[in-house]
Amino acid sequence: MNLKGQGIAVFCGSSSGKGDTYLGAARALGTALAERGAIVVYGGASVGTMGAVADAALAAGGSVVGVIPDRLAKKELAHTSLTEIHVVETMHERKALMSERAAGYAVLPGGYGTYEELFEVVTWKQLGIHGKPIVIVNVGGFFDPMLAQIERAIDEGFMRPEMRDYVIVTPDAAGVVAELEAYTAPEAPMGKWF
Repeated sequence: MNLKGQGIAVFCGSSSGKGDTYLGAARALGTALAERGAIVVYGGASVGTMGAVADAALAAGGSVVGVIPDRLAKKELAHTSLTEIHVVETMHERKALMSERAAGYAVLPGGYGTYEELFEVVTWKQLGIHGKPIVIVNVGGFFDPMLAQIERAIDEGFMRPEMRDYVIVTPDAAGVVAELEAYTAPEAPMGKWF
């Protein structure tokens, strides 16, 4: 995929995590995507790793589109310097608009919201709703327990082995860019029933 002008939805945290590792990874991802001409599409907040991704992309001359629910915007969490900001009513609208604007997904460490966003787009891929790349940035092995749980689900017969390929795992921002650029969408829908 040529990233120039393509929206890449970034799922990450409204918290910063411990230490500087996660903020550093978020900044590196925002910078790397902007340098390739991708449009960062994210949750619209100015805080946590979300704010770090946006600030880094903007500092590198990139375009950043934020999508934030009205309830969060009213708490003054909305980033005020984005290329575009969309204030929506619900979380469902937020995720739908982000996915509509995205040619692919990059997932940084985060909490419940990040996991929920990740598993929703993986489920959509399983159902054949999209064939977009989903790249997990496994900073310092953060996602290792989740990946082990996926292997357990395969071992226990709840998932087929090829379903592990619905996500791509890489340790850093350079890997995200390389995986997105190398990605070719499947000709037929990927999915459990296809």
